[in-house]
Amino acid sequence: MAFDGITVAAIVHEFNTFLKDGRIYKIAQPEKDELLITVKNGGNQYRVLLSANASLPLAYLTNDNKVSPAVAPTFTMLLRKHLQNGRIISISQPDFERIIMFEIEHLDEMGDICRKRLIVELMGKYSNIIFTDSDNKILDSIKHINAMVSSVREVLPGGTYEYPPKDGKINPLTTDYDEFARVLRDKNCEIGKALYMSYTGISPYMAYRMVEATENMSDKWESMGAGEALSDEMLNRLWGCFADLFNRVGEGNFAPQLIYENGEVTEYIMADATSAAKTTPAATDGDDYKPVSDLIVSFYKEKETKTRSKQKSADLRKIVQTILERDVKKYDLQLKQLKDTDKMEKYKVYGELLHTYGYSVEDGAKQITVNNYYTNEPITIPLDDTISAMDNAKRYFDKYGKLKRTKEALLKLTVEVKEQIDHLESILQALDIAEREEDINEIKEEMIESGYIRRKSTKGVKQRFKSKPYHFVGKDGFHMYVGKNNYQNDELTFKMANGGDWWFHAKGLPGSHVILKCDGKEPTDRTFEEAARLAAHFSKGNGSDRVEIDYLKRKDVKKPNGSKPGFVVYYTNYSMVIDNNIGGLEQVEE
Repeated sequence: MAFDGITVAAIVHEFNTFLKDGRIYKIAQPEKDELLITVKNGGNQYRVLLSANASLPLAYLTNDNKVSPAVAPTFTMLLRKHLQNGRIISISQPDFERIIMFEIEHLDEMGDICRKRLIVELMGKYSNIIFTDSDNKILDSIKHINAMVSSVREVLPGGTYEYPPKDGKINPLTTDYDEFARVLRDKNCEIGKALYMSYTGISPYMAYRMVEATENMSDKWESMGAGEALSDEMLNRLWGCFADLFNRVGEGNFAPQLIYENGEVTEYIMADATSAAKTTPAATDGDDYKPVSDLIVSFYKEKETKTRSKQKSADLRKIVQTILERDVKKYDLQLKQLKDTDKMEKYKVYGELLHTYGYSVEDGAKQITVNNYYTNEPITIPLDDTISAMDNAKRYFDKYGKLKRTKEALLKLTVEVKEQIDHLESILQALDIAEREEDINEIKEEMIESGYIRRKSTKGVKQRFKSKPYHFVGKDGFHMYVGKNNYQNDELTFKMANGGDWWFHAKGLPGSHVILKCDGKEPTDRTFEEAARLAAHFSKGNGSDRVEIDYLKRKDVKKPNGSKPGFVVYYTNYSMVIDNNIGGLEQVEE
């Protein structure tokens, strides 16, 4: 679901309900593109999260606090200087755009009352938080946009704030039937698309939901053709739905609702496009209506957490991939060189045979054919006709010795490089499933200890973070734990698990260690399959329909001395091939 104008209108309505006339108590900037503002109003305290994240811009009330940097960014310091203890006198949505404008009254250095504006633009990659005075002069913004970044609109301190370009779209709150009819009939495209392309703040989902309600066909959104083919009857029905929806939005009559499909949340709506007389897919599972902010948190929280994690892990991922590509090339070259050493035994045989038959070599001969007493077959030996047979033998023994030394070195090097490739791939897999900042920090610590990156802190003290493994409960009540990274894999396998527990891992693939806790009971076949599915899901084989899983008693899993984090060996095991569907498992939030 897009963070559209209807969603912003619902948020503004909720903000006005709880924040208007409140005083700003605290201002923090937990992320480089995010503010967390605490407001006191009517004896209550509210936290407002405002995010200009390019991938997932958000605004909502929250009970959660976030850790802020020890040194506040410049933008935060400026806001604190002007807005601390300021009173919020209005919160508005200009022209139904995805913009929230806070107007704040405060005292300046001379004790005079003045006003400032905090403008939150929730527009995808163009999202921003802009601080202006009452004359729209930009004092600062959380993102500085110069002419090199955007040729359409600069956002820089000292400039004049202007609204983003509207691209000719119309405010749905101020339109009338005549304009509505003209706009849709002029659009030579499918009606749902014509709605969201013509009117501000309408997402494709809401546009097609209006078309669906008009047609009263819940399973067919896109059956209506181009606008010029729209009948008067259908146009009237569509206008009735459109006008009813935006009358309710304009009056602040919202009913935030999660939409389910096959038991999973797929969308949400802030006000239904369907009139009370018609039927439409409704929310289920007893979770019909929520306050606006609660719904946003329910729908976006996990997505926001994962988005943040992906962004924070991007630099680490790039480092790992660069080293991995280099090591794969090195490994391929070493294997090729190792294959070349297969010639060494031939050179040794040449040397020995020349020592035996060298007396029969004629001067100037370029080759000699003799009986190979190892195979009892004739063999032809190439010769350098400028040197003696014994010198040729010495040359072959030298080649043999050089290739033997090369092979011995390469056998050791290829093992080391292959171990590093496996380790790097396991780190990439850990980055794929990392969800929280502490997960990323733990992986970063592993990379520092492994020498892939340097520690920025001059103290050089090894750090540990409070990242916890995944915890699942199977249908038969058995508890299963999944390591999120190599540190956790070692911790789970060799500290948390006991010898009678079961250990699972995807065969020959980077992936998590999975521990099935038994507590003296014998797991059911279904439980073994559940643990195997977890091992398949949290492995590089997650994209495959079937993954081979090794499993064995924990007591039979060993860790060689000096081996890399997460590396283990075992010499006896069971195996099963299974899918990676973990939908039936209950996850326990730690």
